[in-house]
Amino acid sequence: MNKVLLTGRLTRDPEMRALASGKHVTQFSVATNEYAGNGKERSEFHNVVTWDRLADICGRYLGKGQQVAIEGRIQTRTWDDEQGKRHWKTEVVAHAVEMLSGRGKKDYAAESAADGLEVQATGFSAESADAEASADDPIPEAVAA
Repeated sequence: MNKVLLTGRLTRDPEMRALASGKHVTQFSVATNEYAGNGKERSEFHNVVTWDRLADICGRYLGKGQQVAIEGRIQTRTWDDEQGKRHWKTEVVAHAVEMLSGRGKKDYAAESAADGLEVQATGFSAESADAEASADDPIPEAVAA
């Protein structure tokens, strides 16, 4: 059985991209800690890949420093570079990601900006409803100048 369960913090913001096939993929790295006793701690870093809808969600809502729980499987890819040298990369292909530390800063910034735009739009439509003018009304001086 190939099953991975990790709980850790993102070491950088996720990198999201769309492939030529139209699929979305997001990559990020998670740091976990192993407690060895005597107050000693050892960090381990894991590359994580998400696909499709989960990739969209991770790219939009996750950020550096957030704590997450990940469930997935380990996958090792191999390829040869231009010089013929073989490379290996082991990563966790996640099929479930749970945010443990709440929403990130970029969510709050986006939400407050959206709220501000909504207030502006509501105020503008209320003003225009109160100040409906006919074509025969004179143009106010402030607008004409």
